[in-house]
Amino acid sequence: MDKVCLTEEKETLLIPLFGKAIESRKSSPVLTDKKAAQIVELIDYDFGSLKIPDKTNVMMCIRARLIDRYVQRFLAENSDCTALHLGCGLDSRHNRISPAAADWYDVDFPDVIDLRRHFYQENAHYHMIASSVTEPDWLQSVPVRKHCIVIAEGLFMYLTEEQISTLIARLAQHFGRFVLIFDAYSTLTARHAMNHPSIKKTGARIQWGLDDPKKPEAWGLRLAEEQHFTDNEALDGLRPGIRALFRAAGIFPAARKAHRILIYHTQPGKEGDPAD
Repeated sequence: MDKVCLTEEKETLLIPLFGKAIESRKSSPVLTDKKAAQIVELIDYDFGSLKIPDKTNVMMCIRARLIDRYVQRFLAENSDCTALHLGCGLDSRHNRISPAAADWYDVDFPDVIDLRRHFYQENAHYHMIASSVTEPDWLQSVPVRKHCIVIAEGLFMYLTEEQISTLIARLAQHFGRFVLIFDAYSTLTARHAMNHPSIKKTGARIQWGLDDPKKPEAWGLRLAEEQHFTDNEALDGLRPGIRALFRAAGIFPAARKAHRILIYHTQPGKEGDPAD
């Protein structure tokens, strides 16, 4: 396969892709993602220009690992399920999890899906939808099943609060009940994220941060779980220096909540929910 050239507007999706590829080369990786490593070799791009700090690489892989494990558990405990991955970029979560019984839908901008089709193929249970997640019509192509999990990794910080609440309302109208898992910056982190070398390089704009995880409950959600990057089992395998950085950050509430994973249900007491 010839190398794929990438335009500047797609650069943001390269940050987690390259981070996973780098981590996969380590002798004891936080996350193994062979597909990411393969894709990096097939894209004609100077990945070194992204200047991704090692701590950022590790954090992205911890984030992916925690989300993978939650989604794996949800799919194992809930049959007849739809998994919706919003803003999927070139991520290989479907490959890493291999959800045999679920209908999986990866959603992103048309030009991103066009690029994604160079590396992934649809089948009876895996589908790609070419649309901005903020458009109103794409959900009509997703069938409603008994259970649904919605994944928004590295996405909501690039949307406005109004766009997020409107999207959640549309998901609720379409599916009724669903579980939502996403990562969120604090408002302080969101304000300063533009200074991150990788984000500055891509020209991406950070628009949303969340301090109070109860706030989305006004959108018809119920907070089920909050997971911190500074305190989880994935840290045990890190080399001592970087593990100490994460542990030290966990001492301070502002640092612990600077960037974390949040899980919501649309209503309490749903039979089969992993958090029950």
